[in-house]
Amino acid sequence: MSNQPIRIIIADDHTVVREGLAAILGDQDDMNLVGIATNGAEAVSLARQHAPDVILMDLVMPHMDGLAAIQAIKAANPEARILVLTSFADDERVFPAIKAGAMGYLLKDTPRQELIQAIHNVARGIISLHPSIARRIIREINQPDEPPSPAVTLTEREMETLRLITRGLSNHEMAVLMNIHENTVAKYVSAVLSKLHLANRTQAALYAIRMGLAGEEPGTPPG
Repeated sequence: MSNQPIRIIIADDHTVVREGLAAILGDQDDMNLVGIATNGAEAVSLARQHAPDVILMDLVMPHMDGLAAIQAIKAANPEARILVLTSFADDERVFPAIKAGAMGYLLKDTPRQELIQAIHNVARGIISLHPSIARRIIREINQPDEPPSPAVTLTEREMETLRLITRGLSNHEMAVLMNIHENTVAKYVSAVLSKLHLANRTQAALYAIRMGLAGEEPGTPPG
């Protein structure tokens, strides 16, 4: 990096988050906010327009989510440096974001100074991860080659979730079928991926097929 200010884009659909981040960056003499996006599509457009040094990217946004935005930005500019700043630390979001090319992954409760340091690190090409995320990455690297048996690892509800994942249902659709809140479904999905050492829903579906669970209806015990 040169002595020029770090040029930054914020992408987040919540006004209070955007304003809070803008205020933090405004207090830094060596940082310059060059664009603010309210969704992933705007982030892609602003990244193309401004070629910033760092993009602060939320993952859950309308029109185009953060993961799709990361993929589009990296496809257009492989050198783009993206720091995910989100409320979610579940494997379903962490690993796809990292694999898509994010150089950092922080939670929104990260202290101000740690955020500032992470922006400097990412701007210099240094990976910056929240400690809990770093532990997940290490666990993924050290995971056994074969995931454990779901029959002895998952609860009944988690097993039901795995079967519904295999059917390609969204969290909302799963919540309706299971008669629970969508946020609870998200927790079950995260637990399934974590316990089986899987990175995403696609891996979970393939795993369930391999284990002979794909054709079973919810509530049916594995044969």
